Amino acid sequence: MSCSPRAATVPAPAEPRRGRVQELTKAECFELLAGEHLGRVAVVDDRGPVVFPVNFVLDRHTVVFRTEPGTKLHAAGLRGRVCFEADGTDAAERTGWSVIVRGEITEVTDPAELARLRELPLRPWAPGARDRYARILPAVLTGRRITAR
Repeated sequence: MSCSPRAATVPAPAEPRRGRVQELTKAECFELLAGEHLGRVAVVDDRGPVVFPVNFVLDRHTVVFRTEPGTKLHAAGLRGRVCFEADGTDAAERTGWSVIVRGEITEVTDPAELARLRELPLRPWAPGARDRYARILPAVLTGRRITAR
């Protein structure tokens, strides 16, 4: 199954853009992640890479999200390697940023830790119980910002 096709259009030639790409520090990456609540987690299953949107919080320099049994928790059970991405854009200014977290995903099962996480402002938009918690332990953290000048 695929997305519905759109009529092909040929864009007008773009005028050269006077911007730059700036590498972000780890502190800047964590600051940007702390201000967002929607990101994407990529895992690999038996059919290849797959990306899921998730609501998340940054907790003690780790990414935490709620989920239900399925692909993400299967990867967590295997202590799989995942990639997480969050970003922000300003379409009018043609600027934006992206932060990528690569690391290991684990399911949080400690009762005391679960009680603490339940107090965080983590409210999934997707329907369903989403009563299981997953944590991404960063091994690599990178970020970029596209600026207007």
